[in-house]
Amino acid sequence: HLIGEHNQLNALAAIAAAEHVGVPPEQSAAALAEFQNVRRRMELRGEVTRAEGVIKVYDDFAHHPTAIRTTVNGLRRRIAPADRILAIFEPRSNTMKLGTMKAQLPWALEEADLSFCNQQGLTWDAKEALAPMGAQAVVGTDVDALLAAVVKAARPGDHLLCMSNGGFGGIHDKLLAALAK
Repeated sequence: HLIGEHNQLNALAAIAAAEHVGVPPEQSAAALAEFQNVRRRMELRGEVTRAEGVIKVYDDFAHHPTAIRTTVNGLRRRIAPADRILAIFEPRSNTMKLGTMKAQLPWALEEADLSFCNQQGLTWDAKEALAPMGAQAVVGTDVDALLAAVVKAARPGDHLLCMSNGGFGGIHDKLLAALAK
């Protein structure tokens, strides 16, 4: 039930490891089919239904460019071609706060329709780092500013993918509440 190539590769590795200790691949595949996802891995936090359609809000632990890219790609492969992905992320890990991987962010986010970055707590300029994305990237000074920008941009059919290795200022519940108004 998980999405993304990284999860497919993890499942294959688990099947191979289990076979190595004597578990038949068929038994491993059956067990994987029953696996329930863990929290914060493309976890659907809620939906807001409007007359024109549904807006979905997800939470994912993706916190560095490769994980962000893989997560966005996994969602892209699962949704309808006309649906949009709004990637909302908080560069919160130590390497991201230092700006070590900031140059990779446009690459990481290229499959998102719009990207929203929380500038709060960074020692580098997120607007500058995301400049190659043009109008496709929005930077907020804090969670509240980001929230306002996302709510303004969101429309029915959108998938709001919140990515951080922290609580992200409660943005998931704030988005759901603001979108429900």
